[in-house]
Amino acid sequence: MDLETISARLSALQEAGLAAIAGATDPEGLETVQVAYLGRKGELKTLLGGIGALPAEDRPHVGAIGNRVREALEAALDARRLELDAAALDARLAREAVDVTLPGRPFRRGSLHPLIETNREIARVFGQFGFVVYEGPEVETDVRNFQALNIPPDHPARDLWDTLYTDMPGYLLRTHTSPGQIHVMQQAAPPIRALLPGRCFRYEAVDASHGFEFFQVEGLMVDEGTTMADLRGLLDAFAHAMFGGGRPTRFRPGYYPFTEPSVAFDVQCVICDGAGCPSCKRTGWMTILGAGMVHPVVLRNGGLDPERYQGFAFGMGTDRIAILRYGIDDIRMFIENDLRFLEQF
Repeated sequence: MDLETISARLSALQEAGLAAIAGATDPEGLETVQVAYLGRKGELKTLLGGIGALPAEDRPHVGAIGNRVREALEAALDARRLELDAAALDARLAREAVDVTLPGRPFRRGSLHPLIETNREIARVFGQFGFVVYEGPEVETDVRNFQALNIPPDHPARDLWDTLYTDMPGYLLRTHTSPGQIHVMQQAAPPIRALLPGRCFRYEAVDASHGFEFFQVEGLMVDEGTTMADLRGLLDAFAHAMFGGGRPTRFRPGYYPFTEPSVAFDVQCVICDGAGCPSCKRTGWMTILGAGMVHPVVLRNGGLDPERYQGFAFGMGTDRIAILRYGIDDIRMFIENDLRFLEQF
């Protein structure tokens, strides 16, 4: 094979290759053309393999022509690949186009869980009197949960709480939100108006009126000259906001180690309006919370001088308030996630 013949064959190979590249209609076809012409066993490699039979002075010329053919084919391949990619993108965009004039899919409107809604309403009512919401830890120390609240280790009142202790000595799942009183008094200076909602835990047999996990809201007010009359007026306003204006209320003597004096706060039964029914055990009254004046020992443990400051505290079960507001007869409904129940709110 002489120089003129191999040059002609290289020129013909270039034209055929360019035509094949232009005729490729998809990336796979273009890859086949590239392998056929520029692969290890491709036509260009095969044709240039005969360059050793040429005279020494002709080999550089044939090599230069072969390089120009390779560069032309590679440039054509790159250009065609871009064209095919652009065409594929256009086709995908056309296929996946969204008609923005079509009506959207409707989203089902959700609602707040009744416990969350009740907590927010409690916070809204007390917020009108200047109470600020605080949050405390759910894992508490024995000191804050009991001892700082005037309940030492040997105090019989500990039997009122079925406590869940952790593996870490001295720590437990809080049995009530009252430890929040100590946190607030140690962190804020009087006057204090604090509201402390949160989950509590006790070792309870679960039934229609008891749960091992429940929600409480603790209230604390500390100032100079705070009286029981302030507490009574505040709780009356709260009861009327939650259960209707004019609903009768009453204080009854109670006992809590961290308040003295202590009271139970009752409202006229919202089910029978005082006539007597199974819900109120035929008494005509329902207890909604416990309250009292903060014990001087608790004030001192919170870092306050009981000779200067007085305060009152109250605690209520959010579950209990929600049951009364909505006429629910089983506390377990709040945690069963039954949509038939939740969608009513």
